[in-house]
Amino acid sequence: MAAATRGCWPWGSLLGLLGLVSAAAVACDLASLRCSLGSFCECDFRPDLPGLECDLAQHLAGQHLAKALVVKALKAFVWNPAPTKPLVLSLHGWTGTGKSYVSSLLAHYLFQGGLRSPRVHHFSPVIHFPRPSHIERYKKDLKSWVQGNLTACGRSLFLFDEMDRMPPGLMEVLQPFLGSSWVVYGTNYRKAIFIFISNTGGEQINQVVLEAWRSRRDREEILLQELEPVITRAVLDNPLHGFSRSGIMEERLLDAVVPFLPLQRHHVRHCVLNELAQLGLEPRDEVVQAVLDSTTFFPEDEQLFSSNGCKTVASRIAFFL
Repeated sequence: MAAATRGCWPWGSLLGLLGLVSAAAVACDLASLRCSLGSFCECDFRPDLPGLECDLAQHLAGQHLAKALVVKALKAFVWNPAPTKPLVLSLHGWTGTGKSYVSSLLAHYLFQGGLRSPRVHHFSPVIHFPRPSHIERYKKDLKSWVQGNLTACGRSLFLFDEMDRMPPGLMEVLQPFLGSSWVVYGTNYRKAIFIFISNTGGEQINQVVLEAWRSRRDREEILLQELEPVITRAVLDNPLHGFSRSGIMEERLLDAVVPFLPLQRHHVRHCVLNELAQLGLEPRDEVVQAVLDSTTFFPEDEQLFSSNGCKTVASRIAFFL
């Protein structure tokens, strides 16, 4: 999904706009005061949680649980001047449902340089850990990288993409950094954020949502308690998952397991309209319909969920313009 347009305000009401401007001014004054007091503006850490909340509300389609969990966890963590452990989130769901998009928004709204900030560290198994036979070297390098960067700045964000393809056992070196100890290897790490992204659990999430649809339950009625156990079991039962042999899930070091639900036709439509707006184009019914018609949906009988979520929306729009 393309990066969202950053303008967020109630279009229909001048009073609403004036109120938002006033609220934003107050928020900016408070942020400046906190920065001047040195309470949390270390490095280029500049959290804008109202902006994040607004962006998620406008541009993240079909993910009521992810929105609520991420915002709640961040608010509790960011505004705590002395957290007892780093914030550790694990994002799970089918491809194209918004996991990478949310992680990019977190970088954008927490750090001045976004994904380009020197305090944001993005790891990919294909790029950084391509050879499982080199795992011992990878362990040493990863531990050194995390420790060194947390020594330089405690306010750091570590993103681990495609956990399904991470070498099993590699994440073991992170376990000491994720708990509630005060100091590890001489480094204060309690203000760091760790985000893990995984497709594992996606099939189980899809099944829960499908059963809810068949039972005529609204998807917004689906609770975290229905999804967290099946996601956890899917990860623990997969010996090739990046969490395997790490102890991270067994030791309950995750602050939240964040499920991303499969996207239906109206969610894909929402993504198409967002992408057209991002391109500065007016909504065109023929383009929207062409993208929807070219999208594959499953299961075969119900044709309910997009096979690729919104992942291919941008390229499909370019083809039909």
